[in-house]
Amino acid sequence: MGRRPSNKPTSFDIAYLAGVSQPTVSRALRGSKSVSLATRQKIEAIARQLGYTVDKNASSLRSQRSNTLALLFFEDPTPDESGINPFFLAMLGSITRHCAARGLDLLISFQRLDDDWHKRYQDSHRADGLILLGYGDYTLYESRLRQLVRSGAHFVRWGAVEPDTIGATVGSDNFGAGRLAGEHLLARGRRQIAFLGQADSHYPEFKNRYEGLVRAVETAGLSQDPDLVVPAISSEELGYQAAKKLIASGKPFDAIFAASDLIAIGAMRALAEVGLSVPGDVAVVGFDDIPAASLTSPPLTTVMQDMRHAGVALVETVMAQVEDKPPPSPFLPTRLVVRGTTGG
Repeated sequence: MGRRPSNKPTSFDIAYLAGVSQPTVSRALRGSKSVSLATRQKIEAIARQLGYTVDKNASSLRSQRSNTLALLFFEDPTPDESGINPFFLAMLGSITRHCAARGLDLLISFQRLDDDWHKRYQDSHRADGLILLGYGDYTLYESRLRQLVRSGAHFVRWGAVEPDTIGATVGSDNFGAGRLAGEHLLARGRRQIAFLGQADSHYPEFKNRYEGLVRAVETAGLSQDPDLVVPAISSEELGYQAAKKLIASGKPFDAIFAASDLIAIGAMRALAEVGLSVPGDVAVVGFDDIPAASLTSPPLTTVMQDMRHAGVALVETVMAQVEDKPPPSPFLPTRLVVRGTTGG
C-alpha cells in the first residue's frame, strides 16, 4: 500500500492508486465476481490510464492455465467450402468478443468423430476448455461426450438442454419455440402444418421443436398428422428434397414449420417449382434467423435464437468449470420474427 507508481506500470502501482491490495487488483483484472463492480471499474479505469496490460505468460505460469479456449466446429454439409453451418458462424462473433473481454485467446478448429481432437487441446494443455458447436447425429456423438466426462475435461456444447444431458450444455428453449411457431401458424388460420426436420433422438433439438409444435396443435383442439413429418437435416438441398417428398405424397398441407432456416429456404424453392405461392398457398416458418432469412422472397418468418447471449453463456459456462464457480443458466430465450412467409 505504500508503493508509489514506477515508470513501467505494475499491478502494485494500480493497487497503490486504487487503495486496495495487489491480489484484489489481480482478481479484478481477471473479471472475478469476488470483487465488487464499483471496485472493479475503478481498477480497470486506473489500468487504462496507466496503459497497463496483463502479462499473460506470467499469469499462466502462476495459475498453470493457458488462458485459452478451443472452439471446435463439427463439419456440416454446406453449399460453399466452409463446412460450417451459417447459424454457428453467426455465433462465432459473440464468442470471440466475450473471450476478448475476458482476456482469453481462442483457438478455432474442426472436430471429427473419428479423430481424438480433445487430446490436441486440453490433454496437451493448449486450452483450458472446449466449446463444441454442432455434432450431427447425437446418438453417434454421445459416446465422445461420455469420454470427455470420464477424462475430466472442461467443455460445453451448444445443443438440446435435457435432464439426461451429458456434460454441460447451453441451448435455446426449443420446445417453447416450437410451440410459439405453431401458435403463430394457427393464428394465421393454418390447420394442416407439415414439419420438415429429423424429429427423433438422433437430432434432439429438432425433436423438441416438433414436440412444441404438437403441443400447440393439440392445445387448439386439433391433432397433428404424423404423415406430415418429413425427415431432413440442416441444409438447403435436403430441405428442398424433403419438400418435394411432401408434395409428392399428396397429403394436403397449408403450412410448413422447418426445423432450420436452411431447410425452410430449400423448401420454398420446391414450392415455387410446382406453382405453390408463399404465403398464399403455404405459410412457412423457419428457425435460427440466419442472415439469409431476411433476403428470401418473400422474407422468411423465423424463430430467432439469442446469438449475443449464446456466446457469453458458452464462454462463462466452460470458464465456470475452470474457475470452480456456479455456471449460468443453460437456457436462452427465443423470439418469433414475423416476416412475409406467413403474411407478416
